[in-house]
Amino acid sequence: MKKIFLVFLMMFSISIFAQKKIENQVVEAACGMCQFKVKTDKGCAMAVKIGDKVYNVEGIDKKTFGDSHAKDGYCKIMHKALVSGEVRDGKFYATSFKYVE
Repeated sequence: MKKIFLVFLMMFSISIFAQKKIENQVVEAACGMCQFKVKTDKGCAMAVKIGDKVYNVEGIDKKTFGDSHAKDGYCKIMHKALVSGEVRDGKFYATSFKYVE
C-alpha cells in the first residue's frame, strides 16, 4: 500500500510542476483584460491563448508589443504572434515574441 501511495504521489507531483515548452507556435495575442476578458487582471497586460487557455506573457519588454491603446494596439484588436517559451506557474515565459500577419 505504501508503494502505491508513493507512486501516486510522484505522478501527481510531476503533473503539477510540469512545464510546457512552446517552440515557434502561432497564437492569438492581445490584452488579457480587454480582449480575452480575464477578470483577475488588474490592468492591461499582454496575454496569449495557447490551446483553450489564456496566459499572461512574462519575460519580454513591453515595448515589443507597441502602444497598447493605439488604434491597432493589443488592447483594441487581437493579433497573431509567433512565440517561443514555456508555460510555467500559470504564465507564459516568452523567449521570443513577434507579431505575424
